[in-house]
Amino acid sequence: MPVCVMMAELDEKLLLQFETQELEAPGGIATPQVYSQLLVLYLLHNDMNNARYLWKRIPQAIKTANPEMAAIWAVGQRIWQRDFPGIYSAIAAYQWSESILPVMEALRESTRRRAYGLVAQAYTSISAEDFAAFVGYSVEEAVKGVVSHGWQADPNTRMIMPQKPDPPPVSLVPNEQQLARLTDYVAFLEN
Repeated sequence: MPVCVMMAELDEKLLLQFETQELEAPGGIATPQVYSQLLVLYLLHNDMNNARYLWKRIPQAIKTANPEMAAIWAVGQRIWQRDFPGIYSAIAAYQWSESILPVMEALRESTRRRAYGLVAQAYTSISAEDFAAFVGYSVEEAVKGVVSHGWQADPNTRMIMPQKPDPPPVSLVPNEQQLARLTDYVAFLEN
């Protein structure tokens, strides 16, 4: 089984476990560790709605007593604002605990992958400086990264030309099935 599939399954199990711990907490208030883990896992899954609602239901006393939780939420705010350079700086600005650090590193890498994908879809060319800020690398690291992805980098103009991603395969519906669906639709409209 590929490592990324195993990690995704592990993340889902952890997320479910922490959600259960929050729901079953005595008095309805979980520990700061549960809230922190749950919040960072929501951010990792880019589940901003659940992250925001979790932040709203965490008691204020726990928020103020736990600076790491505030730092996690600072990362979440940057994600919400789609401030990619801010995401990387917020992650780098705090000394994370052992339980949060691996998830933050995974969040940084998933954000980079998402940034690469967005640039590939949206740009035909982008300056190396803008791209470096978008993926959280220095300009030199960003240029090396794009070359390893098969993109082109022009050192004279300092421009990066992303390679367009392959379009997703179009699933073809068999003609009989398509005709049956159309027939059902027309019959529905006539009745």
